[in-house]
Amino acid sequence: MTSSVTPREKAAPVDEVFRRLRREYRSKPPSLEPFRVLVFTILSQRTRDENTEIAASRVLERFPTPEALASAPLDEVERLCKPAGFCKAKARHIIEASRALLERYGGRVPDSMEELLSLPGVGRKTANCVLVYGYGREAMPVDIHVHRISNRLGWAETRTPDDTEKVLRKRIPREYWIEINSLLIDFGRRTCLPRNPRCGECPLNDICPSSSIPPKTG
Repeated sequence: MTSSVTPREKAAPVDEVFRRLRREYRSKPPSLEPFRVLVFTILSQRTRDENTEIAASRVLERFPTPEALASAPLDEVERLCKPAGFCKAKARHIIEASRALLERYGGRVPDSMEELLSLPGVGRKTANCVLVYGYGREAMPVDIHVHRISNRLGWAETRTPDDTEKVLRKRIPREYWIEINSLLIDFGRRTCLPRNPRCGECPLNDICPSSSIPPKTG
C-alpha cells in the first residue's frame, strides 16, 4: 500500500536537522561550575530566561558557594530570587539543596542522576543540566524550548518535557545528547519562537512538518 503521508507531514530527519543547525547556532554547550548550574536551573523553573539570569546573578554574587547559601537568611534569598517568580519556594529549595550538599557530599555537587535527584528542588531537567553543563556528560536536558521544538519537528507528540525526554532518549542518537539543549535553546530564542515562529528565516523550513511555508512541488 502506498502511504498517503506527504514528506512535510513526516518527522524532520534528525541528522539533517543537527547538520543545519550546527551551521547557524551555538552547538557546543558552555562549561560552567556545577553549583552555578544547579542554582540557575532551580531558579529557571516556570519563568522566563532573562528573569532567571537576573535572579541567579543576584543570588550567586551574594552567596557564591554552598557554604554561603546554606547559612543565608531566607528572607534575603527570597528578595534576591524575586525576579524569577515563586521566590519563597525557590529560595527554600536552593538553601535546602546547599545544606544537603554540605551534609551528604562535602559541599560538592554530585555527578550522578540518582544523587542529583535526591536534592531538594531538583527534577530531571535540573539534574540533566548539571550533568551536561557542569560535568560535560552525555545527558538529555529537556526544557520548554526543547519540548516545543521537538514536537514541531515531529520527533515527539507529548504534553510535558519529562515525556519528551523519554521519547528523545530513544529517538535521538547519543552523539547529539550533549548539544541538543544548547542548540535548540539558541534556535528557539532566535527563530523557532513560542508564538509567531520565523519560518521564513528558518534553515529547517523545507523539512519541518510544522513550517508555515508551503512545500515546493514539481
